[in-house]
Amino acid sequence: MPLDPGAVAVLNLIKELGRPPLHTLTPEEAREATAKSRTVLMPEPEEVAEVEDLTCPGPRGPIRLRRYRGAGTGTEEALPCLLYLHGGGWVIGDLDSHDQPCRLLANAARCCVIAVDYRMAPEHVYPAAVEDCVAALRFVAGQAGRLRIDPGRIAVGGDSAGGNLAAVLAIMARDGDVPKIGFQMLLYPATDMAGERPAYQRFTEGLILTDKTMRWFINHYTPDPARRVEWQASPLRVPSLQGVATAYVMTAGYDPLVDEGIEYARRLEADGVRVTHVHMADQLHAFLTMGQFIPASDLALRQAALSLAHHWAGG
Repeated sequence: MPLDPGAVAVLNLIKELGRPPLHTLTPEEAREATAKSRTVLMPEPEEVAEVEDLTCPGPRGPIRLRRYRGAGTGTEEALPCLLYLHGGGWVIGDLDSHDQPCRLLANAARCCVIAVDYRMAPEHVYPAAVEDCVAALRFVAGQAGRLRIDPGRIAVGGDSAGGNLAAVLAIMARDGDVPKIGFQMLLYPATDMAGERPAYQRFTEGLILTDKTMRWFINHYTPDPARRVEWQASPLRVPSLQGVATAYVMTAGYDPLVDEGIEYARRLEADGVRVTHVHMADQLHAFLTMGQFIPASDLALRQAALSLAHHWAGG
């Protein structure tokens, strides 16, 4: 299937601007380059009922969080909550990089979204990001009353690296290592650090995320190859997914992660987990943060939010 015209326009713009591939940059340069592109690629953020920056205790110091309450929700209403973990290959991204999609999700699902600014590699390698996300989930569940959220309706979600972390939290919740969750939203997730599936050979040039870029991310996040087989790094390698939370998995056709994302959705189904899998065949990786050029970004985020709201409503 041909690539979405908006995605083609994004790739042409990057080429015209002469931005080098991320894997040729240092982590600091990659962070700077992606931060500069936000205002060009992302639409205006929606107004929400409330936004608050806060912190929670973490294993190596305070973790920054950002709490959103969806427009039209009651001030004192105990809202269902989505703990959102941003993408960026565990190396780039922060609270600001995903502010727009978090606002949209909060409004579309009429919920609270709490975004987590977990520690970045290579300064903090695996499992630092997992540890911070665990701490954030425990904080949200433990402080539900103060945060005005419903502790019985907590979900986890994220895109790319954030989808990886959300999947790990869902498994840990199944095993009783973190508070219980009811839903996991995995948006073009990374599920296996091996990088051995055919999609890595199909997408080698001309995209924002290629095999080289993905290996650059993996090498920064998990510099010890022996640890990449641990399911906390590669959730696809967990022996069983039976009993994990209901899942929404979205994959993109032009993405080195597409094969492992599809395989994860199939594993969930095979292990008896209720799963919705949406495949955006004409989209590239990271399109959810390119809504200024790619209208399907809005559609995809709203579809994920409505699936979450449907689950919370008992559907």
